[in-house]
Amino acid sequence: MSYTNKQLEQWDKEYVWHPFTQMKSYIQNNPLIIEKGKGSYLFDIEGKAYLDGYASLWVNVHGHSDPELNSALHEQIEKISHSTLLGSANVPSILLAKKLAEVTPGNLSKVFYSDTGSASVEIALKIAYQYWQNIDSEKYKHKNKFISLDEAYHGDTIGAVSVGGMDLYHRIFQPLLFERIAIPCPYTYRMDEIGNEEEVKRYCLHRLEELLQAESEHIAGLIIEPLVQGAAGMITQPHGFLKEVERLCRAYDVLLICDEVAVGFGRTGTLFACEQEQVVPDIMCIAKGITGGYMPLAATITSDKVYNAFLGNPEEQKTFYHGHTYTGNQLACSIAIKNIELIEQRELVKNIQIKAKAFSQYLSKLYELPIVGDIRQRGLMVGIEIVKNRKSKETFSVHEPIVNQIIMIARSKGLIIRELGPVITMMPVLAMKQEELQQMVDIVYQSIEEALSHYTSVQHN
Repeated sequence: MSYTNKQLEQWDKEYVWHPFTQMKSYIQNNPLIIEKGKGSYLFDIEGKAYLDGYASLWVNVHGHSDPELNSALHEQIEKISHSTLLGSANVPSILLAKKLAEVTPGNLSKVFYSDTGSASVEIALKIAYQYWQNIDSEKYKHKNKFISLDEAYHGDTIGAVSVGGMDLYHRIFQPLLFERIAIPCPYTYRMDEIGNEEEVKRYCLHRLEELLQAESEHIAGLIIEPLVQGAAGMITQPHGFLKEVERLCRAYDVLLICDEVAVGFGRTGTLFACEQEQVVPDIMCIAKGITGGYMPLAATITSDKVYNAFLGNPEEQKTFYHGHTYTGNQLACSIAIKNIELIEQRELVKNIQIKAKAFSQYLSKLYELPIVGDIRQRGLMVGIEIVKNRKSKETFSVHEPIVNQIIMIARSKGLIIRELGPVITMMPVLAMKQEELQQMVDIVYQSIEEALSHYTSVQHN
């Protein structure tokens, strides 16, 4: 099929409904259409190169078009692309499950596949609820609620939205959702009235314990993004917070679900974020980086304790009735196996720790700019909060789209990043070189400077 670049732009606007995008605004501008990628760079249909500063929505690990990942995909295609996991098995899904059991924390060992982070969370919630019913449906008949943090984001399916706490994304669907119980998230930068980081941590944990004391008989599980609440604006949790959450869940007989979709596979400086506080959840959700940014794949991993509650004779009806057509797809699983092998062979996690320290030094320069209020970082996961007034922490109104202007200026300079409300996010390809990380920060600095200069001049006229 032959086409021109102009036709592609026209057809994009005519036929494609983009996610998280107000299409009325989108179709008024020239779309960015990516044609290929290599290493840390994306290339549009005009041939212009862009640093992939959001890792193609937080998924890319080794860079685009990695020869070894390409080879693994080609090799699997020559064998088979897909067969069902319902009632039969396949080789890559078995090998990957074994590998995931080896590399995930503690006694996590049973792997239930799906294809998106949202689905992995949906599965975790259903497993957690049915776990208690399978153990004793009379004793635990009231265990049907979930705890999650304010500003939580766990995906876009109805169950995942139900445990979400982001008003902007979730409010419209409220009539469709099941009840969750919210607890404060330790957003230290925005909790001056509570105190310093340690005081904020104690306050949030105290609120959680009060809730568990009063409601634990109704609570099936607590779901948390370990260390960083990504979509909320890279809200970083105080050190020790996650470990205390685990302790409280154990004390009050509540299942702990760690949503590692965004933070897993090296993003925070360890293979999985919960490792940094020696936390072993009852259920872990993983996706995004699992295939290095090549194929849709997710998994919900449980301990034997949870898995064993689903074993029984047919008449006991303990089976977990859930599944997807492409569950355990061979292409995705074979790529994931190679991705994990390369993470180990290339010592990626160790290199991330080294690069994260350098990245932190580069980022500190941004504080020279008066509208940079806070810089939050874990590994190669960064949020830069833009404020109108650094002292009051007031943000710009929706009628002052300075953050979006920063993003667009950065794009014109060859860097693709995204904003989350007042926060500029930087989620580079994990294998990105240090000089490319420096270049990212330099472009962001220049873009903030230019956007601020434009804003100031408009205000004075």
